[in-house]
Amino acid sequence: MAPVAETEEQLRQWLVDTAERHGAAVVHVAADDSGAAHAFSVGAWRRFGKPEVVVIGLPRDVAQAVVDTYVARVSGGERFSPGQLYAGFLEGCPVTFERIAKRHYPEYLGSAFAVYKGADFPAVQLIVAAPDGTFPWQPDAPGGFAEYQPVLTESGAPERWTPGVDGP
Repeated sequence: MAPVAETEEQLRQWLVDTAERHGAAVVHVAADDSGAAHAFSVGAWRRFGKPEVVVIGLPRDVAQAVVDTYVARVSGGERFSPGQLYAGFLEGCPVTFERIAKRHYPEYLGSAFAVYKGADFPAVQLIVAAPDGTFPWQPDAPGGFAEYQPVLTESGAPERWTPGVDGP
């Protein structure tokens, strides 16, 4: 039993140390039979009082850059509102945000529990448009896009805005 606790403590220490040096640690999770690869921050909440962020379905190097950009922007005081479009994360590709339902935390933010001692922290999903500018919930989105980049709300759809009315 002790080796598991040591491993968990080593993970916690790496996450905390990395966040202290870089603003947040970025954890990458490989794709598997249950879903696409994803990456998330650990430390934005602890360091800056801003939600942790999850990105799904991006190549590892792109996901790293997107999470790093988010952390840099929130560390400077920028706030991101669900349902608004934002530029500067991916060249020529708009993104938006949605709050993540707590039921998705174990699957998409599990390592963060080592730092926060559970799910008592906020998290948002940075949702990337397809190259044609559509989002996963739009009827004209590419086939399979909604499964490849699921929306991590309770309903699986945007909940903080109405698509096409007061959001993308």
